[in-house]
Amino acid sequence: MNRDADVRVRPDLFTELVGDPACRVLPLWNGKTLMSGERLALAGASVTDDAASLFYLGRTVEQGPAAEAGSPVIAALVTDAGATALEPDPERWVSLRDSGASLEPGDSALMTAAVALANWHGSTPHCHRCGAETHPELAGWARRCPSCNTQVFPRTDPAVIVLVLDNDDRLLLGSNVLWPEGRYSLLAGFVEAGESLESAVCREIAEESGVRVENPQYLGSQPWPFPRSMMLGFSARVAQGEDPDALLPDGEEIVDLRWLSREQLRSEVGTLLLPGSTSIARHLIDLWLVADGGPDLAETAHLAAIEPADSRA
Repeated sequence: MNRDADVRVRPDLFTELVGDPACRVLPLWNGKTLMSGERLALAGASVTDDAASLFYLGRTVEQGPAAEAGSPVIAALVTDAGATALEPDPERWVSLRDSGASLEPGDSALMTAAVALANWHGSTPHCHRCGAETHPELAGWARRCPSCNTQVFPRTDPAVIVLVLDNDDRLLLGSNVLWPEGRYSLLAGFVEAGESLESAVCREIAEESGVRVENPQYLGSQPWPFPRSMMLGFSARVAQGEDPDALLPDGEEIVDLRWLSREQLRSEVGTLLLPGSTSIARHLIDLWLVADGGPDLAETAHLAAIEPADSRA
């Protein structure tokens, strides 16, 4: 999407946008929105009439079923009454976690920005300097304190998530204390003040697993607005001289750790609870999994599901 940031300074921007026949609105209710098939169900400008808050997301880049290329899109935080008027069935409202994997790139960008802004505004109602109530400005992309004139912008917390491999190319997965039994994912953690991303990778893995790693390599990123993270994907190898099997879960966040080969992971797809397809963790695992030319997690699960029928046949 084109974020169209230059126009955010216009004082009457929302009046201009709502008056544009091409304007579309992304309704957001409790972090959820409406879908039409696998696309966002963008609404008309009238949805903004009773909205609690408005954010200008930008302009669409490509033609879509709900908006022409170049259409301005506003996110509207609708009230309970407004949500009921749009769609009375609460089951029809879906979250980014549930819909993100199936969204087109443009829709995903719109939804992610809308959820990120909504979460930030909801958690930052007061000035961090004087405590006065702040007010939105720049079309929802900043807040201003009327008392001390401090301007604040949406906060993003960087976190590293790491594909840890040993010399046998086994993958390290961990289980968090807050997760249900059998759920595993890559190890991750927030970057601390004054710390490089590479240092954060080495520190977090050592703290959570007791194993030193080296040679962190950046692989990609994902905005994760739950509530305001930026997930930075890395790979790293167990350091020379380290025993990969000398694992020591920290016991506070990580309660269990496992090394898995590709064959072992594929054989346990039906029993392990692995990251959802919306997450960068799943993407990184699949990146490693298909390196041997075999199927990814989705294809493995599909094959496992049809194998009994094939056997009976």
